[in-house]
Amino acid sequence: MAEKPKCEQCEKDAIGIQSFGYVVSYVCRDHTDGLLLALKPGEKQAYEYCYLERFDTADH
Repeated sequence: MAEKPKCEQCEKDAIGIQSFGYVVSYVCRDHTDGLLLALKPGEKQAYEYCYLERFDTADH
């Protein structure tokens, strides 16, 4: 079984991954950007230099 990703800032369970330019981070609910928090579980969004993926709660 694969280990669940942890927030890179506090080690809580990550709810998603966010990328702004060259910075890619696994983040928990406390450290996520509002754009990622607005996504539904399993949803992804991509902009010019931004990629957001909210993990599906069944998978993580």
